[in-house]
Amino acid sequence: MVATPILPKTRGGAFLLEATLPSQIFSPEDFTEEHRAIHKTTEDFWNQEVVPNLERIQHQEPGVAVGILKKSAELGLPAAVVPEEYGGMEMDLVSAMVIAEITARDGSYSGWHGAHAGIGTLPVLMFGTEDQKQRYLKKLARAEMIGAYCLTEPHAGSDSLAAKTRADLSADGTHYVLNGSKMWITNGGAADLYTVFAKINGEKDKFTAFLVERAFEGVRPGNEEKKMGIKGSSTTAVYFDNVRVPVENVLGEIGRGHIIAFNVLNLGRLKLGPFACGASKQVLATSLRYAKDRKAFGRSISEFGMIQHKIAEMAIRLFATESMTYRAVGQIEALLEGWSPRQPDAWVVYLKAVEEFAAECSYVKVFASEMLDYVVDEGVQIHGGNGFSAEYPVEKAYRDSRINRIFEGTNEINRLLATGYLLKRAQRGQLGLVEAVKKLQAELMSGPSGDGGGGDAFESENRMVANAKKVALLAMGAAYQKFGANLEKEQEVVAGITDIAMNAYVMESTALRAQKLAAMGRGGLSGAMSAVFLREAMDLIEPAARTVLAACAEGDALRVALAALKRFTKYEPVDVIGLRRRVASRLIEAERYVVS
Repeated sequence: MVATPILPKTRGGAFLLEATLPSQIFSPEDFTEEHRAIHKTTEDFWNQEVVPNLERIQHQEPGVAVGILKKSAELGLPAAVVPEEYGGMEMDLVSAMVIAEITARDGSYSGWHGAHAGIGTLPVLMFGTEDQKQRYLKKLARAEMIGAYCLTEPHAGSDSLAAKTRADLSADGTHYVLNGSKMWITNGGAADLYTVFAKINGEKDKFTAFLVERAFEGVRPGNEEKKMGIKGSSTTAVYFDNVRVPVENVLGEIGRGHIIAFNVLNLGRLKLGPFACGASKQVLATSLRYAKDRKAFGRSISEFGMIQHKIAEMAIRLFATESMTYRAVGQIEALLEGWSPRQPDAWVVYLKAVEEFAAECSYVKVFASEMLDYVVDEGVQIHGGNGFSAEYPVEKAYRDSRINRIFEGTNEINRLLATGYLLKRAQRGQLGLVEAVKKLQAELMSGPSGDGGGGDAFESENRMVANAKKVALLAMGAAYQKFGANLEKEQEVVAGITDIAMNAYVMESTALRAQKLAAMGRGGLSGAMSAVFLREAMDLIEPAARTVLAACAEGDALRVALAALKRFTKYEPVDVIGLRRRVASRLIEAERYVVS
């Protein structure tokens, strides 16, 4: 395993309750030589094998994408975290994220690679028996079999447990008979092995996963879907008509299919962070080159202030996303210190580490996908009319981006899940939210405590982060006091709390990374990006909190809460125009995303 720097072990959601030092987060600056080596290997593969074939992939020329995927398997790229005895590279989570970021430069190829390496392979790796791993995992690692994941159904959507696909045990007990259909299956048209979720005897409490080979009689992929974006990926329905599935192909425990589904989705949500970063870096570089070359009114449009504003904002939001993503990855890795895939219950321990940060994984998914949508939209705008033409790559990137707000659970579902995770952990006594809210209420009763200004830039930004957390606690406390156990039914309120807490997490991640870079003598550019982002995030937190508080209180109680909110969201303004120009100038010079 590649060793990441040793970081303190934290708990999911604990960022709301405690301060963190710059040295206590993981960021790309902490990549080891092994991480840099896998980055170079993946980038070389990308340039040599994928780039020359992008048009062929886009037009779904038969066998092209699968052939490239098989070549990537010769380097071990789809099997980064798979143990060596099953044909993998046995690397850490960071390495898998580095690979994901580079392969995300094209939405269509990343669909093939990401689905196979993630939801196509991980269920067998993490829940398979030794027999299943010998039969399937080795072939998946070598891409001799292509994997796919069949969860979504036509009438179920985000409600996975409403699935109608059923499996009935045969009279002789040797196999299950599978009937039903799945839709939106990535890699569906070319997969050799499907992880299929079904209810045994149609019973909800027997929701179970099965390993189903395409070669089994009665398995039939549907036609390729006509999609808005990622047109070169394979997306089909898959139909199961009296498919005989051997009992030894039950994956995990009967009735525990939801454990497989939800744990694999947590990892998928986390991986959307590097996916979005990789795609955004590609669009930003393309837009920078275009802006430098395009002339208007006798000047390069890269010299215009409004274009520089767009360039800087693209990079600032990308920096924030990259910072939060790798911080979350580092938090998971810290819990896995000393972990080995050969230890007892190895993958149970692994998934518990991921599940610990389920809320943060949802934050990454939501924030990263919406950041990418912003970046591609501004990329089209920088290109002007040419951005609307299929002759320019930014047009395809714009269409490809949209699916990410739906993948791995919609952003709406994730906004509900994230706060739900934290509240449930608080109710179990695993997260001290109640005590923190009471402490905050006592602070409010004692009156203002000098939350205003003073100090250097770092002190000011750290104070903004601390106040953003207080706003999250203020909103949570008001909401729980109003709705109690019924809070989960108040979707708009829960989503608003998530937006507040998520932005607090991103603010802290961004500020800490900028301070870390400053300590390394590389803080000029990142400091400017952090200064702008923190103020923009606070400007989003304030109205979100006002909406939540107004739904939870009235009269004097509301006025007291709003007065506290006004105090907490107050900050010292900076020259954001000048800072953005500084960021844009450096990016235009580099013609790519840089942080120093």
